[in-house]
Amino acid sequence: MYTPGARSQALWRTACTLIPGGVNSPVRAFKGVGGQPLFVERGYGCCVQDVDGKEYIDYVMSWGPLILGHAYPRVVEAIRQTCEKGTSFGMPTELENRLASRIVQCVPSIQKVRMVSSGTEAAMSAIRLARGFTGRDLIVKFDGCYHGHSDGLLAAAGSGLATFAIPDTKGVPAKHAEGTLVVPYNNCDAVEAVFAKHGDKIAGIIVEPIAGNVGVIAPASGFLAFLGDITQRHGSLLIFDEVITGFRVGLGGAQGLYGVTPDITVLGKIIGGGMPAAAYGARAEIMDCLAPVGAVYQAGTLSGNPVAMAAGLATVETLIEDPPYARLDASAALLETGLRDAAREAGIPVRQNRVGSMQTLFFTDSPVTDYPTAKKSDARRYAAFFHGMLEQGVYLAPSQFEAGFVSTAHSDAHIQRTIAAARKVMTGLKSV
Repeated sequence: MYTPGARSQALWRTACTLIPGGVNSPVRAFKGVGGQPLFVERGYGCCVQDVDGKEYIDYVMSWGPLILGHAYPRVVEAIRQTCEKGTSFGMPTELENRLASRIVQCVPSIQKVRMVSSGTEAAMSAIRLARGFTGRDLIVKFDGCYHGHSDGLLAAAGSGLATFAIPDTKGVPAKHAEGTLVVPYNNCDAVEAVFAKHGDKIAGIIVEPIAGNVGVIAPASGFLAFLGDITQRHGSLLIFDEVITGFRVGLGGAQGLYGVTPDITVLGKIIGGGMPAAAYGARAEIMDCLAPVGAVYQAGTLSGNPVAMAAGLATVETLIEDPPYARLDASAALLETGLRDAAREAGIPVRQNRVGSMQTLFFTDSPVTDYPTAKKSDARRYAAFFHGMLEQGVYLAPSQFEAGFVSTAHSDAHIQRTIAAARKVMTGLKSV
């Protein structure tokens, strides 16, 4: 197991006395892989350097926002110029209009957009909007898909395919989870069953169009189109949670990639350029249900924060001016092939799921198409691989069940170094 340097260890001991579990977001604590986290000093391009001076090639990239790499000069300069004018006003700025305009330009489903500060806030607000627009209470979500930590979405499947959910964490009242129906991802029959029983009470379906929070799982052929069809037939709304996939798999997100237009879209990560920002949008008829125009209330002191808008605008405009998606796909394909070949040469069974520049290496010999099949992966072997790669100077997601990301800053040389490291580490995994 990899042991961080002395300064990281000292900072970790201090953090554990001041912050619950030593971290401000649970996955950072390495519970899924064991050991203790390293502390980062700085990032540049596709690399980070820890407080002890060791460099790592980074495939977490702040969990997806940094599609252009760490400290991208245009983004840093936009932040600097904006900070010099003020960091927060609680009043409208032109930057909000400019980023909103770019989002409307690129995302097929959006005519109007509301800025917020986090993906959790955006998903929670999108669901409130769907309920307000339809006058219905129930929401359908998919097992293993994550839409933030609001009470109604921290729900686990009940005892059957069409039953009400139960809370998936302490602190959530059962009644809050009962408004959510949980069904298996990529399972059209289960969705049909839910709508057959509750169709006239369902406000909408929320889905990650490409699952990314159990590791990467692509939608089955026709699955997203089916969700669009069944919601339309029953007068419900289809909500795409594109916090990860928005501007990641293309300028139009997953809806552009697959040609399926949802009613409401949730965005985050890349649209903040590494700063705290998210959004949700839809056609004008739906968005005009929001206050101050309509009766669905949502507000936020830091919504549309100028520094976050500047970082997001610089990122999105860079992507629009010189779309990098073919290059990203080629880089990610090179990594995918190299990791898979390294595992094969070592006799280690793996499945590599990839869509564009997001991918997950599952340590299993079975296809991964939903949460139950993802859970068949050998998490102990992944943990050994993770620590071995850290030793080699490669930082992967500290959990088997997360996505990894390639940025425009990952050169072929970085990827070849990663593949060479994987070959060394894979040879030692047979005994794990």
